[in-house]
Amino acid sequence: MTKSTDRSDLVALRDLVREFVRERDWEKFHTPKNLAIALSVEASELLEPFQWLVSGDRLELGEARMTAVRHEMADVLVYLLSLADKLNVDLFQAVQEKMDINRAKYPAEKVRGDARKYSEYKEEQDETTVRRPL
Repeated sequence: MTKSTDRSDLVALRDLVREFVRERDWEKFHTPKNLAIALSVEASELLEPFQWLVSGDRLELGEARMTAVRHEMADVLVYLLSLADKLNVDLFQAVQEKMDINRAKYPAEKVRGDARKYSEYKEEQDETTVRRPL
């Protein structure tokens, strides 16, 4: 798979968030701990529009809920960008690295159409391994 190296969209968003925070003199509040907590809170708020829906697809959500989902997704991204900025994490590189790890854990030819966790595939593999008697 070809790896892209264009980080410009993420950098532009990070800079937009940085400027917003700087204009309000909020840097002192944006510690890694506080940003991680805020990120978790916003991710939880993303669940609310989906609560009690059957599938949560776009049609079932409707326009008002889709707006709420879009705004909560933006909040999650804002705090993730801020946290990455504070900790000097290159999100672009981190995602590429994590996808490489996921490809190794979940080889497409082995897991296609199967949603089990990678450890369950490993257990299955271990069970089929022939063991020699001592």
